[in-house]
Amino acid sequence: MAAEQWLKLLQDAKKTAIIQDGKRKVHFLMEDGREMVEEYNMDTNVLVKRAWKQKGKLGQDIGWVIEVGDPEPSVTDNLDSIGIRESSSAPIITRRVTKTALEWRIRNLSYPKDVFSVKAEDDGTITVRTSNKKYFKKITVPDLERVGLKPEQERISFTHQYNTLVITYKKPPKLLDMEKKTFDMILKLKVSKDGDVQCPTS
Repeated sequence: MAAEQWLKLLQDAKKTAIIQDGKRKVHFLMEDGREMVEEYNMDTNVLVKRAWKQKGKLGQDIGWVIEVGDPEPSVTDNLDSIGIRESSSAPIITRRVTKTALEWRIRNLSYPKDVFSVKAEDDGTITVRTSNKKYFKKITVPDLERVGLKPEQERISFTHQYNTLVITYKKPPKLLDMEKKTFDMILKLKVSKDGDVQCPTS
């Protein structure tokens, strides 16, 4: 998808915005029926969360999938309701965004830094692997897909401390430009401060 297509998708979507808990929260209802929510920090204007409403095969709502930000603690997260549960020591991956970079944190990886390799792949993913064959993960990068780019190796750096691998990807100019245009669009929305959402005419 080229950046223009993504921006048009957002421009044509029905958008509502509120300010709550120090964050600017925007709900997008796309013309194709998909729903997305973004939250921006009011002080930095940086995206802190992006989530998509997931539907089942029969069209029923099955909750929100977090693309950026920490996963929501689930109220029903107990063994009775979900049956089998991932071990709390299993690697957990979360995504964050800063002004200049995309960031992934993979927790519960206790190996030394020198066993890790993080590679930009031709298929548009970033692959994390360890030389001891204990961990392998292909990471998709939707932000780059939306601007029609593949990851570049020279933009990738990573550190490892406290059993957490932190991968940083320096944003390319094309992505920075699209994020600015998106945020400019969001700033023009009428905002409600008390949860009384007004539907802007788009």
